[in-house]
Amino acid sequence: METTTIIIFSVLIGLAVGFGIAKALERKKASKIIQRAKKSAAGILKEAKQEAESIKKDKILQAKEKFIELKSEHEKVILGRDKKIADAEKRIRDKESQVSSELAKNKNLNKDLEAKIEDYNHRNEFLEKKQEEVEKLHNSKIQQLEVISGLSGEEAKAQLVESLKDAAKADAMAMVQDTIEEAKLTAQQEAKKIIINTIQRIGTEEAIDNCVSVFNLESDDVKGRIIGREGRNIRAIEAATGVEIIVDDTPEAIILSCFDSVRREVARLSLHKLVTDGRIHPARIEEVVKKTTKQIEEEIIEVGKRTVIDLGIHGLHPELIRIVGRMKYRSSYGQNLLQHSREVAKLCGVMAAELGLNPKLAKRAGLLHDIGKVPDAETEVPHAILGMQWAEKFGEKPDVCNAIGAHHDEIEMNSLLSPIVQVCDAISGARPGARRQVLDSYIQRLKDLEDIAFGFGGVKKAYAIQAGRELRVIVESERVTDDKAANLSFEISQKIQTDMTYPGQVKVTVIRETRAVNIAK
Repeated sequence: METTTIIIFSVLIGLAVGFGIAKALERKKASKIIQRAKKSAAGILKEAKQEAESIKKDKILQAKEKFIELKSEHEKVILGRDKKIADAEKRIRDKESQVSSELAKNKNLNKDLEAKIEDYNHRNEFLEKKQEEVEKLHNSKIQQLEVISGLSGEEAKAQLVESLKDAAKADAMAMVQDTIEEAKLTAQQEAKKIIINTIQRIGTEEAIDNCVSVFNLESDDVKGRIIGREGRNIRAIEAATGVEIIVDDTPEAIILSCFDSVRREVARLSLHKLVTDGRIHPARIEEVVKKTTKQIEEEIIEVGKRTVIDLGIHGLHPELIRIVGRMKYRSSYGQNLLQHSREVAKLCGVMAAELGLNPKLAKRAGLLHDIGKVPDAETEVPHAILGMQWAEKFGEKPDVCNAIGAHHDEIEMNSLLSPIVQVCDAISGARPGARRQVLDSYIQRLKDLEDIAFGFGGVKKAYAIQAGRELRVIVESERVTDDKAANLSFEISQKIQTDMTYPGQVKVTVIRETRAVNIAK
């Protein structure tokens, strides 16, 4: 037991001694590491100081070089300024010498000027005396002339002025007449040239619209289903569409009659859907007509959009686009209104470009000039005025509004676009085959033209020719002189313009013929 205790004790002592020795060695090692670190730090500090000294020297050298460079530049600037100052001083000295010499000259000039003024005064006094003598002599001569002629000076002057005035008037009238004739010739040639070029560059198809549509059937059995029991189906279709349906003996066809092309198209498409579906009764008819009406409205808007895109017109109000689309289903004298408006727009664009005006604005006015012909409800306002009101309401420019309102002379033209639209509208309507009139109204119009001519005195014969576009009037040479013939032509044209409604224009030609007949025997 004691031996074990001694061993443990000796082990503990050995451990303590070993720990002490380890600590001593560690301290010694740590002191060596610290010494090395201090040496390394001292070396780094020394190197840093050396590097800082070298950088400092470099910066000082660079600063000195910069200073020398700036100094040299400053000296150059100073030298340049000194040179400019020296040049300015030299110029000032030169000017001073010039001024002194000019002052010397001016003194001499003043002396000469004083001498000339004195000489002028003497001459002026002499001239005044001479003028008084001339006036006295002139007055005495006038008095002698008044005694000889028996007229006072004012009366003689008035007669002379009157004779000169008459001669000047005659010369002026001759010059004005020549100028007017030359201007008319030049203007007519230029106008014909522009109109011919415009018409040649625009070509459109002409189609005549009817007031009836024929709806073809697969068999006559379908007619009975369309009529329905006691005619209830056909009455429902007519009530829903506002179109008159004519069922006659025509095989496999019925006729839809209505002046409103939109309603006629709605009825045609609705009948097509009903016949294809097979279910034809009043409730189904109303449903199909509503759907078809909505479809037609969408198609109208699409047609309007395609039209303005094709013509290159931008920024048009949506309501105006819808009105343009509705023109597809309207006609004027048998001419489709949308085709007519597109043609007028193209003609206006070409003619405006030829005249140096804005072609886009002209196209816009040409397209919209007849929008007043497609009102949603009947109105007593002329279509030109109604179209102008719509254009103003939807924000169109004043020139476009005036062109729309003035193309039938309802209002005064105040822009160059207005006569262009009016002329292009007449060109489009006057194309061969463009418009159609009922035979009776056509004959009546020709008769009315001739009756207007016969209403004037001295008219012997009157003929309406060129489909009513020209009126030939033959007058009695004994009662109507050449001057009266020109005046008669104007009066007849004004009477036609006031009392009649007609497309295009009417040319009035008055013919006066004098015959001298003798018989040799």
